[in-house]
Amino acid sequence: MRLFFAVNFSDPVKQKLLDMQNTLRINSLSGKFTLYDNLHLTLVFLGEVTFERYEMLCEILSRLDGFVFPLTIMGAGRFRRDGGDIWWAGIEENRRLSDLHHMLSSKVRAAGFPVENRRFSPHITLGREVRLRSDFDAERFSRTIDGVNTEVNKISLMKSERLSGRLTYTEVSAKTLFERQR
Repeated sequence: MRLFFAVNFSDPVKQKLLDMQNTLRINSLSGKFTLYDNLHLTLVFLGEVTFERYEMLCEILSRLDGFVFPLTIMGAGRFRRDGGDIWWAGIEENRRLSDLHHMLSSKVRAAGFPVENRRFSPHITLGREVRLRSDFDAERFSRTIDGVNTEVNKISLMKSERLSGRLTYTEVSAKTLFERQR
């Protein structure tokens, strides 16, 4: 099974992401847009994993310690590709998110899983293979995304699969983060 660790979002946050995505959609000539239920932030991508190794990942997740922390979705951008760009919503710099990514990556790597060595660039994919109209103002669009605030209160182990021809992400394990005492 194809797995990754992720942060999932509440319905109100996903609705705001969908609003951003709809702006892209109505200005696009073509594209594959992320389904509402699939909107997430990838922490660590794992790829194909056997059932035995899946259990090891569940164990790593269950031993994870951490506290709920704030997260701000801000701005947008794209990764340019020949077949159409990948458009994403950005994440305001967040030390706790970076620390969580590094901690999870280290634990997964120590357990023998291959982990990409590229710089962590947290984002939420809104669409792939997107080709926009030539008059679309990407700079202006990015500036209109001015801070969607949320909390990270759970880390999910997600399974990626095609069901009835649709890419579907399903939570297969999760770890709730601790609330800080006030």
